[in-house]
Amino acid sequence: METLTENKLLLIAPVFMGYYKEIIREAELLGYSVDYVCDAPSNSNISKAIGRVNKKLIEGSTRRYFNNSVLPEIKDKKYNYVLVIASMSFALTPDMVKKLRELNHEARFVMYQWDGEDNLPFAKKIHNYFDKVYTFDRLDCQKKDIYTFLPLFYTREYEGIDKDKAEYDYDCVYIGTAHPKKYEEINRMSLSLADALSKQYIYHYMPSKLKYIYHKILNVEYRKAKFSDFKTEKVSKNDILKLYNSTKYILDAPQAGQNGLTMRTIECLGARKKLVTTNEDIKNYDFYDETNIYVFNEEDNIDFNSSFFTDGYKELPEKIYKKYSLKNWLKTLLED
Repeated sequence: METLTENKLLLIAPVFMGYYKEIIREAELLGYSVDYVCDAPSNSNISKAIGRVNKKLIEGSTRRYFNNSVLPEIKDKKYNYVLVIASMSFALTPDMVKKLRELNHEARFVMYQWDGEDNLPFAKKIHNYFDKVYTFDRLDCQKKDIYTFLPLFYTREYEGIDKDKAEYDYDCVYIGTAHPKKYEEINRMSLSLADALSKQYIYHYMPSKLKYIYHKILNVEYRKAKFSDFKTEKVSKNDILKLYNSTKYILDAPQAGQNGLTMRTIECLGARKKLVTTNEDIKNYDFYDETNIYVFNEEDNIDFNSSFFTDGYKELPEKIYKKYSLKNWLKTLLED
């Protein structure tokens, strides 16, 4: 049995875009020794899609994964902290979370909800196993006292992006998964901006043709969509950084059921880039400034003479800028 040592962290998180690697790296810089467990038995698009439809459909594979892969790795270890990043891919059942708690009854258990509660129906079933539950959704915090509000983060790479280039390859860039509402709003935004911002890079990621057919049948937003409108290859993080470095504006829209600010929004802040978004709630955040952020809505007649389009990026106070760093995010979760 391993002896309990200070700052031993078990991280349970999705593979999504490799953010778990950045969290591990930052935690290690803060002095934590980190073990990582994936939040689902498989990272395949098919498995994740089935799990999102109904987690009971993958419960058998999840139990095999937990019993054969997770428990043998951690059962003889002792942790001071257990951090669960709860997203739509999270597949561990309440009894599995309970088992983790029993194995580490002295540890501080913290859960961070990386989506709105409406998109995470499993979350309420495991809340009672955690000492503190955070969420990136400000409105969920207003509805329920269990939540502590904490927006997402930007990683160190975004701090190095040049915000004052003389010329850009693109006027605006969007890269994201083609969730129905998001797909429709980004296309509408792109069309409205096209006359003034003609050099656009719009990348709608679709995991598979099966997912496309699923949306085509069930979602009105896809009625006129063709499979050729989507890309099936994920854009690497390095390529995203290059694209952010080569554009003046970033476009963004939340998916249905989501009020919290997306990772893209906070990365845009970290990169000191101007943002066009459909998320009205951004006006309630301390970094909101109409010179840097344009809130787009369906009835909007875009004012291209506004300070957003005519003025340069307005620097944020350093205290506010650093507040949204991954370092500060982690310190808040583990040390608050």
